[in-house]
Amino acid sequence: MSAKQMGLAWIPVQDFKKAIKFYTEVVGLKLVESNEEWGWAELEGKDGGIRLGIGQYREEESPVKPGHNAVLTFTVQNVDAASKEMEKKGATLVGEVCEVPGHVRMQMIKDSEGNFIHIVEHLPASEPAGHSHHHKHEKGGCCGGH
Repeated sequence: MSAKQMGLAWIPVQDFKKAIKFYTEVVGLKLVESNEEWGWAELEGKDGGIRLGIGQYREEESPVKPGHNAVLTFTVQNVDAASKEMEKKGATLVGEVCEVPGHVRMQMIKDSEGNFIHIVEHLPASEPAGHSHHHKHEKGGCCGGH
């Protein structure tokens, strides 16, 4: 696998609205994307840089619990090919590739130390929503919050 960039780290939260308020009012980040239905928000500093993602924790969907860690997210060209390559090299895939229609396809992976990471393929805005074999959650969350 060859990561194209690292542009996001995300954290799971118990109280989505309270977390957004904390990171905007206390930390001073700017809210650049928010979707309550999906339980997802992205924030950044006034000068840009890596974004902070906030994902609503859903116990039935994610092994990543609030207060335990941030999840590093690496952009790849093709999430299916990168997942297969990483698995052959010893990475542990967690769940299936999932999709937020019209936004991203992603795979959660456990690293050699037990930390969770995501590899993400950004979808062109004009691409129709995924294929029937991709894992999607009707409640909105996907692969642990994004």
